[in-house]
Amino acid sequence: MIFEAGIVVSKANNSVMVETIQKTACDSCAAQPGCGHSVLSKITGNSVRIRVLMGEFNASEVALGQSVTIGIPDHVVVKGSLFVYLVPLLGSLIGAWVTGSFDKSVALDLMSIMGAAIGLISGGIFVRLRSQKSQDESESNPILYEVGNISGIFAGAS
Repeated sequence: MIFEAGIVVSKANNSVMVETIQKTACDSCAAQPGCGHSVLSKITGNSVRIRVLMGEFNASEVALGQSVTIGIPDHVVVKGSLFVYLVPLLGSLIGAWVTGSFDKSVALDLMSIMGAAIGLISGGIFVRLRSQKSQDESESNPILYEVGNISGIFAGAS
């Protein structure tokens, strides 16, 4: 299980939004001055908001500004990454292959490109629908693992 510390920024009945500080290797990288990721992280900031299920905690036990530890099961990261990247890629390849095999004329490249785009979009829609279906499943989402003290930033905002 991967553990991450963060601060609660909003609450709902069965979940909270937790803001975490994104950890990257940019500070120790030799390519930092010429790297696009380094530039973007300086512009946009390094914080990330994650929807976290309550797990064994009640909504009344968590306040805005409270520091928490979230747990993300290892298999969620691996399966999620494979699913999000491979399904649209496979859809794109299958779409290009199917539409490219129909016609052997000059428009073959255009048909393959259109088939690839249709497959990519279809794969993306499938991933989106699947993620919406599993958004309340505790085995496929980050879970609130530990609740700490109220931070000074949001202490008066509850």
